[in-house]
Amino acid sequence: MVNVSEGRDGTVLASLAEVCGTCLLDMHSDWHHHRSVFTLAGTSPSVEMAVRDLAHCAVRLLDLRHHAGVHPRLGTLDVVPWVALDGWPLRDMPGEPGRQRAITARDGFARWAAGELGLPVFLYGPERSLPQLRKQAWKTLTPDFGPPAPHPVAGAVAVGCRPLMVAYNLWMAEADLGRARTVAATIRSASVRALAFRLGNDVQVSCNLVAPFGVGPDVVWDRVAGMMPVARAELVGLVPGTVLDGIPEDRWAELDLSRERTIEARLVRQRQAQVNAQVSGLPTK
Repeated sequence: MVNVSEGRDGTVLASLAEVCGTCLLDMHSDWHHHRSVFTLAGTSPSVEMAVRDLAHCAVRLLDLRHHAGVHPRLGTLDVVPWVALDGWPLRDMPGEPGRQRAITARDGFARWAAGELGLPVFLYGPERSLPQLRKQAWKTLTPDFGPPAPHPVAGAVAVGCRPLMVAYNLWMAEADLGRARTVAATIRSASVRALAFRLGNDVQVSCNLVAPFGVGPDVVWDRVAGMMPVARAELVGLVPGTVLDGIPEDRWAELDLSRERTIEARLVRQRQAQVNAQVSGLPTK
């Protein structure tokens, strides 16, 4: 899930999506956050090249000096996480092989982004969490790769390795930001990261479910709804199929979930697109 600091210009977003090729499983954009999440997946080296193409395009087309959005950000190419997956349905690749595979992909991209794009790169994963990185960057933390000062146009980038995660937003029925902040603080834990934002006339509790197989969208909805009325839910990107299987199907619509929005379903579609491209003689990345 590559996070880019652009969520409003449709022409630019189309250009960013195009360079990802068939590795792009999903793109989610938000006007208020002024941010887009690109979910890419595939085998090596195709997915590595697609992420590099997306990074190069983002640095070329975007300018952090003219960016204004509610979401915290380090740069135009803001966050590039690497996740090693295994099995079907998908799960995190277990043990040391999975950890090393993700670290190798992370560090390879970090060195490339520093050398090719001139970006200061901050690492997260085993060393520190992404929230810790955001708090410490340019204060007590210097870049792990690249120049010692922000890129004049693109800022910096956080490059990490992590397990499977689900990004999930809940829109409140009442526009009470103070109350929403209390809710976000209450549900925050080792399994859930949460912040509250005012988005126009509405209020949102924005969550990263970092242990979604144990604490999924249904659990978070119920916890929040027990403290403050929820108007609607918003899945950002995709969800692992096993997470969906653990939730009663009659709740999927309320929770903004569906079988078509699983990583597995999009990978099946991706494979068919790659086969079609090969038949047509087109590049598949």
